[in-house]
Amino acid sequence: MSAKEDILSRCRRNAGPEVKRPSLEGLDPLTFADPLEKFKSTSVEMSCRVIDVPEGKNLNDAVKEAFQDAKTICTNIPGIDCATSNPDTVASVTELNHTDVGVVPGMLGVAENGCIWVPQTMKEKAVCFISENLAIVLPRQNVVSNMHEAYRRIEFNDYGYGAFISGPSKTADIAQVLVTGAQAARTLTVFLI
Repeated sequence: MSAKEDILSRCRRNAGPEVKRPSLEGLDPLTFADPLEKFKSTSVEMSCRVIDVPEGKNLNDAVKEAFQDAKTICTNIPGIDCATSNPDTVASVTELNHTDVGVVPGMLGVAENGCIWVPQTMKEKAVCFISENLAIVLPRQNVVSNMHEAYRRIEFNDYGYGAFISGPSKTADIAQVLVTGAQAARTLTVFLI
């Protein structure tokens, strides 16, 4: 018997009685009169910068304006010409090291917690986590009130990977000092289009 099988068999032997999951019938999830406005305010509370890109304004110009000091911008979104690299065409994921800004498409925003469903739409998903600053482009009509609605609408593509992302990475585990960007991006900017 392998160590894994031994551990699992011990867990099964010592497991307590099965507990039935409570019924969720009759529980109404949070809904908001204006999910988009709630999403914006919740995102700001989560330390995000939210940029409303007016209809007719070029997304490329909005990205350049928001990240004027960026030396490296990585994206595969068509029309963002200020990009210096593309996560679909890098030879190795290590080429994404030292990326100042990663710009990725978001599929769905959730008003109750400010998170965004980001399916993998690029060869190297590391751009979502290795970039110093992450920017997510989200269609404003794709904001729902709660996670119940979100889970009904999320889809996986050929890559079979996606993540809910909210706010910049933060931790206060070490000496109770808040560190931003410990596990992923230091900042998160949401471009609403």
